[in-house]
Amino acid sequence: MKITLLGTGSPLPDPNRAGPSTLVQDEGTALLFDCGRGVLMRLAATGVTPLTLSAVLLTHLHSDHITDLNDVITTHWIYSQAPTTLTIYGPPTTMAVVDTILASLAHDVRYRLDHHADLTWRPQVEVIEVAPGQTFSAGGATVTVGRTDHRPVEPTVGYRVTQGGKSVVIAGDTIPCAGLDQLCAGADAYVQTVIRADIVRQIPNGRIQDILDYHSSVEQAAETAQRAGVGALILTHYVPPQPTPLLEQWRDLVTPIFGGTVVLGDDLTSYEVPCATTNP
Repeated sequence: MKITLLGTGSPLPDPNRAGPSTLVQDEGTALLFDCGRGVLMRLAATGVTPLTLSAVLLTHLHSDHITDLNDVITTHWIYSQAPTTLTIYGPPTTMAVVDTILASLAHDVRYRLDHHADLTWRPQVEVIEVAPGQTFSAGGATVTVGRTDHRPVEPTVGYRVTQGGKSVVIAGDTIPCAGLDQLCAGADAYVQTVIRADIVRQIPNGRIQDILDYHSSVEQAAETAQRAGVGALILTHYVPPQPTPLLEQWRDLVTPIFGGTVVLGDDLTSYEVPCATTNP
């Protein structure tokens, strides 16, 4: 099982980091988690196209996590040579958001239908709204939905992907909570968005200060990983934006707390999950 950090950025524009998005691949499976800005550019760098995605899975509906969902939908449609369905999983109200995106694309859809004689169908999208405790199949993987805590943004969810005896958790934006611990328990890898709380506290901007109460700090992510007994902690969605060499300082905050593998880096950083040592 391979995890690729397609976009490691945040709502703050960064010339070197795309918006939050993660790709999980295993034999016959390609799952795209969240669709931050620039997601298709990064996806192209992996050799994966929207048509080869098994599904898109949204952790929540904050704008930075769905900025380019319209691009994924449109490109999936344009690439198709016959009516092909793009499946999107997400928390309740995802359908309303996708309906609004499709409405905004109505003119573009008409232009393309009028121009291409072989294109006779509109974008085929299936939205499946999920809730904590549900389990479903996507590609060759089994996906379990867990509750996270990003209030006042709610509902928010995380996902545990299991295939071939290996398990990966994509948590999204959240603070530590019982649902996250349960989702992560014994996982081979855990992907968590993080902030440097110590740096954020020094920024004299109230709106920036507000992020402290609903994102995991680096130390909190390390505590969750240690408590849950995961094999690897993969950090992403770095706030505030950081040059790559400075990310080693983030690692230094993790290693006194968490004894497993720590992964962080630029966009397109990847991690291959080793042979499973835990049960799904």
